[in-house]
Amino acid sequence: MRQRAIGSVSVGAIGLGGMPMSIESRPDEQRSVATIHAALDVGVTLIDTADAYHLHAGETGHNERLIARALATWRGDPSDVLVATKGGHLWNSRRRRSPNWTRASGCCRVRSSGAG
Repeated sequence: MRQRAIGSVSVGAIGLGGMPMSIESRPDEQRSVATIHAALDVGVTLIDTADAYHLHAGETGHNERLIARALATWRGDPSDVLVATKGGHLWNSRRRRSPNWTRASGCCRVRSSGAG
């Protein structure tokens, strides 16, 4: 697979977007994990996620945690995979962007779920 540079990291030119695994009509977790594993097995090394990829209130970080669980159970080396997350999409009750996202919060969700 062709490679692209993101900063000093080289990743495959084709990545996997995680959003469909966490919003309306999402597959069950087992199917999502199998999809992530299949992508990784064919050489995908970039996965896109965000804290806002969720369906229900109270699920903030659903997609980040799902990806972390998939990485933790994958038979390959997850240190070869770049997980790109984003934050600041969430609105608080006063319709203002939530200030609760930090650079570390998404990483913490991934790490606390058992990956890297």
